[in-house]
Amino acid sequence: MKTKFVLLFTILLLAFSGKSIAQAPDDCAISLSYFTEPAKIKNYEAALPYYEKLVKECPNYNLAIYQYGVKMFEYFIDEKGDKSKVTNLIEAWELRLQNFPEQTKEGDVLLTIAQIKFDNNIGTKTEQFNAFDTVFKKYPEDFTSGKSLYTYFSLAVDLHNSGEKDLQEIFNLYDVVISKIDIEKNSLATKLTLLMDKEEAGTALTDKEQRAKDVYENNLGVYSTIEGSVNGTLGQLADCVNLVPFYEKDFEAKKNDIDWLKAASNRLDAKDCETPLSNKLAIRLHELEPSSISAYLLGKQAEAGGKSSKAMEYFNQAADLEKDNSKKARIYYSIAENHRKKGSFGAARTYYNKMLEVKPSAGIAYLKIAQMIGDSSNSCGNTVFEKRAINWLAAEMAAKAARVDGSVASSANAAASAYRQRAPQASDIFSEGMAGKTVTFNCWVGGSVRVPNL
Repeated sequence: MKTKFVLLFTILLLAFSGKSIAQAPDDCAISLSYFTEPAKIKNYEAALPYYEKLVKECPNYNLAIYQYGVKMFEYFIDEKGDKSKVTNLIEAWELRLQNFPEQTKEGDVLLTIAQIKFDNNIGTKTEQFNAFDTVFKKYPEDFTSGKSLYTYFSLAVDLHNSGEKDLQEIFNLYDVVISKIDIEKNSLATKLTLLMDKEEAGTALTDKEQRAKDVYENNLGVYSTIEGSVNGTLGQLADCVNLVPFYEKDFEAKKNDIDWLKAASNRLDAKDCETPLSNKLAIRLHELEPSSISAYLLGKQAEAGGKSSKAMEYFNQAADLEKDNSKKARIYYSIAENHRKKGSFGAARTYYNKMLEVKPSAGIAYLKIAQMIGDSSNSCGNTVFEKRAINWLAAEMAAKAARVDGSVASSANAAASAYRQRAPQASDIFSEGMAGKTVTFNCWVGGSVRVPNL
């Protein structure tokens, strides 16, 4: 009896002991501490064994496992050149998504993995493209990486060059990628403009706002670079010498296809291809479906033929019909340019500003306004000092162009510098006794400028 009692006690003791070991919450906490403490100081060699223990025994214990795990494997790959850890890096992202789905954006993870595989030449080009394509179509809001947008498009061009995608597919993808870049640039430019306007109103930015402003400016520059790279990758595929015969051969077969007519017209217009086909496309499109696109294209045709008034009629019709902001911006720019070339600067500025309302990242609009202001110095002041002072306003406008749009930054910064040199210098301010005073402009420019203190 005693023996049976001892045996039963032993079994129960082992059972309870086993239950305690299975739960082992303290073991997970200890292992996490042993992993994160060296990981925090980048002693990843010491941390690695505990990471392996955690993903095996406590995979859903704490998000920090994967946050530090990703950093650890990136270190081994980038700093140590250990490409064998690429598989581990991908697995760390996959395990994070699997074990912490509520704290992880699936689109972000899939995009990151797609980029890792591309960067390390994992899979075929078709498999790599399909990975990006899935994220772009399923999680467009998470596809914000400029680098990945370029990779996505360049892979499509590679597949075209190998005969796996036709040219129209490349054009279609180009349109959506450029549209995505426009969306991201406009979002950043809108936020940046609010902070620039606050500064111009004389209110100092907080440290947080200054940091945000720096980020917005940097990211706008990145997107402008990516946009240039995408256009460069499209390269000769979209040159007029290829585009014109590409669309001419299908015109008769496609002349009743409105979507095809729109795509062909937009592509030829975007590349400024001078061909009778452009006129045929515009007229046919307007016959089938009078629209913003057809009106705009007919306006361009009229303008090219020297019929300025008729062009304006078409442009205004196009602006009224257009709903897409990117296309509306292009129309407003054409109208503004029409007015500017006729010397109607006030009207031109109105339409440049309309362009900026729908496309805040359109630095060219600010640059054109700066140019008009600079060209008006002789008619916007009563004294030589006042006439030269207007160049400060021109410089401000050119500088704004550079800050919101990296594609014009070089020319805009050069223009701003030139305008500042034309403005009154310290010796002029001193001799005229104008330091700290305000100069008001009563011409079309309007507004005023405060003369710098010496």
